[in-house]
Amino acid sequence: MRVALLDLGEQYRNLEGEIRAQIEGVLASQRFILGPNGAAFEKALATYSGAPHAIGVSSGTDALLAVLMALKIGPGDAVITSAYSFFATAGCIARVGATPIFIDIDPATFNLSPAALGSYIDKRCQRDASGELRDENGRPIRAIIPVHLFGLCCDMDAIHVISEKYNLDVVEDAAQAIGAEYLTAHMGLRRAGTMGEVGCFSFYPSKNLGAAGDAGLIVCRDPNLAEKLRIFRQHGMERRYYHRFIGGNFRLDEIQAAILNVKLPHLEKWSAARRAAADRYRNEFEQRGLTGKITLPAEPYRGLTNHHIYHQYVIRTPRRDELREHLTKREIGTAIYYPLGLHEQECFAYLGYKKSDLPETERAARETLALPMYPEILREAQQYVVNSIAEFFK
Repeated sequence: MRVALLDLGEQYRNLEGEIRAQIEGVLASQRFILGPNGAAFEKALATYSGAPHAIGVSSGTDALLAVLMALKIGPGDAVITSAYSFFATAGCIARVGATPIFIDIDPATFNLSPAALGSYIDKRCQRDASGELRDENGRPIRAIIPVHLFGLCCDMDAIHVISEKYNLDVVEDAAQAIGAEYLTAHMGLRRAGTMGEVGCFSFYPSKNLGAAGDAGLIVCRDPNLAEKLRIFRQHGMERRYYHRFIGGNFRLDEIQAAILNVKLPHLEKWSAARRAAADRYRNEFEQRGLTGKITLPAEPYRGLTNHHIYHQYVIRTPRRDELREHLTKREIGTAIYYPLGLHEQECFAYLGYKKSDLPETERAARETLALPMYPEILREAQQYVVNSIAEFFK
């Protein structure tokens, strides 16, 4: 039996007619940039996420980049983020000339550890005479970018305690967590991306809400920042050919927006199907007595509806590489997210991190494995995956 890591085919077949009709409509209109489809998607996504403002952009990476530019974060500044994430999170910090500060992760959730963050600030940072927090090299720390990894929100209450104490902006990287929920102490139930000053989303085709190419979106509370971001996404231009800022070409195109408008109404159903698949995995692993051999995904917010949206279903085992080879032989798709912590990437060698500096990140990079997960995955396919893993651990 062959089981793909991700199969988007059935999703497309179910929506093919509507998607094609919307694309044809865009082609007939000849409005490809900043048109009605993009505006409609921004409005719909703002409503869905519970954010006052939404700004469509060209990718999740460009969402992060535009936000950092709009916040005037640049050379001489430092930004704190997780060491265990897709490259774009730290890459955008470096691209604006700032310095990424990598913090270790919680070993259960794989998200940025508030305890590690607090320890780093207490032991290695200090406030200057004006009260601004500076790192060990004297750089002002301007923001924290928590990453809601694999579809699970970070511990945002704990992160906010720290951000408020030191007056740091919180920029949520919600690329993998659209719709995921978190019950905050002061704001009540919130969705990923709406708990900080700004939230950034990706609609890369493999995401839970995927376009047919690159696309992204920013949500925020501040109307002034929202307007600034709208200007930044088109080269800092408000009136045609008059440029207030040095921005970028970060615009969401109409075809991608049209496709996303078709898909968004189905997102809650797809998220529920992913959780049902995760529950089946958990039940099968428990029945086969495998929970002592592998560690299953943490579910710390289980009482909430969208407590997890399972962008990926990630297990961990010290025998990860052997298990992956075994599953590959049985035609089961898997992936390693991520084989290196960001602090170990060659391009960040100049930051001076050493091996063992972030032990939980490094252990996760050695032990984690993503199993097949998508809304339409069949029970029989999941049973085959579990049976194959059970066979490996005999």
